Amino acid sequence: MRPLRYSINVTLDGCCDHRGIPPDEDLHRHAAENLDQADALLFGRVTYEMMESAWRPAPTGARPDWMERFAQTINAAKKYVVSSTLEHVDWNAELVRGDLGEAVQQLKRESGRGLFVGGVKLPLALTELGLIDEYEFVVHPRLAGHGPTLFAGLSKHVDLKLVSRLEFGSGAVAMRYEPRT
Repeated sequence: MRPLRYSINVTLDGCCDHRGIPPDEDLHRHAAENLDQADALLFGRVTYEMMESAWRPAPTGARPDWMERFAQTINAAKKYVVSSTLEHVDWNAELVRGDLGEAVQQLKRESGRGLFVGGVKLPLALTELGLIDEYEFVVHPRLAGHGPTLFAGLSKHVDLKLVSRLEFGSGAVAMRYEPRT
């Protein structure tokens, strides 16, 4: 089975709004390496639309050169979009409909290196279903004071064990966890 991995940037006070975290070359490199470990990405509608608008091929010089590896990686990636409101998707994407648990379990049963999920609401639902195999929290040394937080409304505790830790020059720390069994 392919593992389902989740990674998110978060400030010290729990904000996971991408607008509250400054772009960083090392972090974009790390994110591209994460995406390279997956056969496909899994997004909800909001995250899909946000990522599509930010990362579709842009005119030369529209973004710093150090962002290009991430942009090329995410543009080339196969994407699955969980949405009951979108009629169609493109950007190398396919809609996922029906029972979320069954659909994601089917994607995990396919052979490959793994799936990568982003966003806030979809990972909450997948956590409730016990489908995420690895969590990565990239904690930034910043207090945002506002914005969405992770796992708001989670109905049960999820105990995790730390499996790795990586520090960046910016002071951000990526911590990877697996659910305790």
